[in-house]
Amino acid sequence: MLYRGKLYRALNPVYAREPLSGRGAELYGGRFNPKGMPALYASLSVMTALREANQAGNLQPTTLVSYDAEIDGIFDCRDEPALEAEGMDAAALADGTWRDQMKASGEARTQAFARRLIAVGHHGLLVRSFARGATEYDLNLVLWKWGDAAPARLLLIDDENRLSR
Repeated sequence: MLYRGKLYRALNPVYAREPLSGRGAELYGGRFNPKGMPALYASLSVMTALREANQAGNLQPTTLVSYDAEIDGIFDCRDEPALEAEGMDAAALADGTWRDQMKASGEARTQAFARRLIAVGHHGLLVRSFARGATEYDLNLVLWKWGDAAPARLLLIDDENRLSR
C-alpha cells in the first residue's frame, strides 16, 4: 500500500537533533526491528505519538516532530489474510513479551516478521499502537527505509530550522 500524509514522532530530546536517524531503535531494538537495524517509529496522530513515547511511568520531556510522507511498499497489518499469509496474527503483533524473546533468542517473533517483509521489498508496516490507552484507531507506521525521494519519501517539517539551533 501507499501511505501519503503527515506522520508524527515524540522523540527523547537526546535524539531531537537527529529526527530522521532511527538511531534509538537501532541501538536498542524495537518490536519491529532487531538491534543493529535502524527504524523510524512514527504515528498517524499526535496523541498516538505521545502515548508511544511515554509508555512507562510519568510523561517525560519530549520533542514532538512531524513529517510529510509518501511511502510506497507499506505492509498493512490490519489486513488479516495478508498477515496470516506471513505467519502472523493480531495476538502475535500485540505480544508484550517481544523484549524477553529478543533477550532469550536474539530476535523476537515480530522482528523476524519484519525481516521477512524487508526481504521481499517492503519499506515499512502500518500497525495499531499497543501503548497504554491506545485504541484500534491509533496507528503507527514503522519504517525501515526512508529518504528524501520516492518510493520512500519522508521530509521533516522544520520550516524555521528550530532543530538545528
